[in-house]
Amino acid sequence: QVVRIKKQQQDIMGFLTVNKIDFEECDIVTSEDNRKWMRENVPEDFRPTTGVPLPPQIFNEEQYCGNYEAFFDAREEHAVYAFLGLTAPLGSKVKTMILWTYSVCQNHR
Repeated sequence: QVVRIKKQQQDIMGFLTVNKIDFEECDIVTSEDNRKWMRENVPEDFRPTTGVPLPPQIFNEEQYCGNYEAFFDAREEHAVYAFLGLTAPLGSKVKTMILWTYSVCQNHR
């Protein structure tokens, strides 16, 4: 499961980086505050029936955007900017992020 989570995180971060979308990576392994915040702020409707929400979870500031599957679907539909709550740049084919991850990162909340 950890390998799958890391691959999903890399996929999201790679997309955001290539498209010059600023984001902050918040590690839930090294910070209990990050883990608690992520778990409390994933809306009830998007939580698993058993257990707790797993990363990656995507937020735009305090606004929940979705998990990896929702991000993947938005990317396939060229709707990532709408998914992220951002305005697409002019001429963009694809219609400030916080990405909750399961890896060590430089930026901690």
